[in-house]
Amino acid sequence: MVNVLFIFGAVLIVWGIYRMKTDDGLFGKNRKSKNIFNLMLMGEASGLGQFLSGILCIIIAIIAVIMK
Repeated sequence: MVNVLFIFGAVLIVWGIYRMKTDDGLFGKNRKSKNIFNLMLMGEASGLGQFLSGILCIIIAIIAVIMK
């Protein structure tokens, strides 16, 4: 189960980085502000949401390994 969390977290991180580089935002002057606005407006629809979710999955997997 822990391996699945590591793999899923890695996939989310890579997908989030790809989405942050390719998606156009609705508002904002640069890519960073566009991604932050999309995260607040659409939640997981932005690349930043996938990136942060991937980091969270990996942290949970590390905690699960430590608690075993």
